[in-house]
Amino acid sequence: MTETHPTTAPHEAVAPLPHWPYPRWVAHRGAGKLAPENTLAAFRLGAQHGYRMFECDAKLSRDGVPFLMHDATLQRTTNGSGTGGDLDWGTLAQLDAGGWHSRAHAGEPLPTLQALAHFCIANGYFLNVEIKPTPGVEEKTGQVVGAQCAQLWQGQAVQPLFSSFKPDALAGARSTAPHIPRALLVDSLWDGWLEQARALGCVAIVCNHALWDTALVARVHGEGMRALSYTVNDEWAAQRLTDLRTDGIITDRVDLFSPV
Repeated sequence: MTETHPTTAPHEAVAPLPHWPYPRWVAHRGAGKLAPENTLAAFRLGAQHGYRMFECDAKLSRDGVPFLMHDATLQRTTNGSGTGGDLDWGTLAQLDAGGWHSRAHAGEPLPTLQALAHFCIANGYFLNVEIKPTPGVEEKTGQVVGAQCAQLWQGQAVQPLFSSFKPDALAGARSTAPHIPRALLVDSLWDGWLEQARALGCVAIVCNHALWDTALVARVHGEGMRALSYTVNDEWAAQRLTDLRTDGIITDRVDLFSPV
């Protein structure tokens, strides 16, 4: 993608972006790769490194409980097998979600989204909930996650930020929690991505960090949306995004980047 530098005539005022309450640095899945992803151990470790905002992945159990896990299947990050969304929460709660990572974390359970919400609210932390539905239940997952988050964060000054690669999931979340801000995740600039983000009332675009250039940042900011990046693990990439004046960086390297 060719980088361009749009100009603004001296007499033209650039509209300020809406208020953005979230920190610039976001710990990916809790603490990146330093702890088993999407477990409470990971979020505690990320907090110990000074991070105040976390990204997590939320999907539904068969009986409709939002829980944290990235993959559709259980094999990579638990001692279970098959599709996580095919099991009731009572079964999922008994799985070991830490032993795959290290002996120190053996026996770490899968957490519910509710448990992570209580941790974040009690400590004043911010949360980006990526709605990561099991294929086929995109809208329902968004609806349930939206309804639960609306209840959990009721009365809180800052709401979580929803994001998803799946527009139907964001639409579901909007139907049950229209006041909670939404962001569209994109790994490529597919036809209609910006129109889709507009239609969903998104406040941000979360891109693969390599997609951002001066023109794209200006385009997104010109829409009144924020520009966030995943997953940034190298200093040169973080510096490039800082120079481009993007608004948020999601990283695994909580040990490398100071969030202050």
